[in-house]
Amino acid sequence: MNSLASPFSNPRQTLPVDGFDGALAGRVWRPGIGPSVVAIRQEGVFDISSAAPTMSQLAAKDDPAGFLRGATGDLVGSLDEIIANTMPEGRDPSRPWLLAPIDLQVVKAAGVTFAVSMLERVIEERARGDASAAATIRAEVLRLVGNDLRQLKPGSPEAAKLKDVLVAQGAWSQYLEVGIGPDAEVFTKAPTLSAVGTFMDAGLHPRSTWNNPEPEVVVVVTADGRIVGATLGNDVNLRDFEGRSALLLSKAKDNNASCAVGPFIRFFDETFSLDDIRKTTVTLTVEGEDGFTMEGASSIAEISRDPEDLVAQTLGPHHQYPDGFVLFLGTMFAPTQDRDVPGMGFTHKTGDIVTIAASGLGALTNRMKPSSSCEPWTYGLGELMVNLAQRGLLSGSPRTP
Repeated sequence: MNSLASPFSNPRQTLPVDGFDGALAGRVWRPGIGPSVVAIRQEGVFDISSAAPTMSQLAAKDDPAGFLRGATGDLVGSLDEIIANTMPEGRDPSRPWLLAPIDLQVVKAAGVTFAVSMLERVIEERARGDASAAATIRAEVLRLVGNDLRQLKPGSPEAAKLKDVLVAQGAWSQYLEVGIGPDAEVFTKAPTLSAVGTFMDAGLHPRSTWNNPEPEVVVVVTADGRIVGATLGNDVNLRDFEGRSALLLSKAKDNNASCAVGPFIRFFDETFSLDDIRKTTVTLTVEGEDGFTMEGASSIAEISRDPEDLVAQTLGPHHQYPDGFVLFLGTMFAPTQDRDVPGMGFTHKTGDIVTIAASGLGALTNRMKPSSSCEPWTYGLGELMVNLAQRGLLSGSPRTP
């Protein structure tokens, strides 16, 4: 039987391939203290909350990477020890564990940013959420549209001409509209503070029978629109819910523990930049308790909309984010591999271990469970503000003895 024990045999696999060379920041729950922003270093994990009480504030610095490298604070422990205590089952509540590395940032996501996933969304729509109909419809869609739209720039005259042809053939779709039209799909993935981190259980709506992981790069953006860092995310997707109606997007995307982010934020510096993100390949491995395995990859180089374009469509005179936001960039991974019944494709089973990795960002590992069986989300913004005030970390708040 697979379990989350196997990644613990080498916790350093959580790190990027260059180890501690990057400017890595995370969040840790410190028993008796609360959620703390930490610097991940060779010497250990250090609480820098006195210098940056929230990850949002750290990201907003003029030079987050430089500030992080220079910040001092208490040693919380070794990364190995903290990772080993993060899985909910068997956790020692008297010792620290990892949290998702974001806090006050709004969690946004861009959809249909890759040609492959765009076609799968079209198939979902036409199948009305019925996985058994997908194979036949996939062949029809590929005959009409083709499977290589990578050279087509969204919003271009060429894209407009293709739209006219598809409309004339009765093959137009709302997913093609956001895939090749001028306006990107950008939606709010999850409430602030609700994301789960690495080695935590990730959630699926218990009524879903057709779903999949969505491995993505997640960029960290400040209130003034600067992309200052990145991490990994799983934008868990319910293909049956969204396929029945795009108006069910919120139910398909926003469920307890359905947004996984981590393991750490890597702030941009001389070791890692947005150009590195543009060249990043995100890999996916799914390991089931039934012995099923699946692997996939998503290359950001094949994205139809550049990260800066997606950020520009999210933030501007039309919308502001005072505490910044994080943005899932979308995925080209759309699983069609049959798991059980031929023609039914892939869907999760309880206990699946999902690992999303990229060489410069490390690895995010989660176990899939029904959302109703995951740890309930109980720690919200109000409690965080009270905690920071009691610790004297809010400007003007008294420091408790």
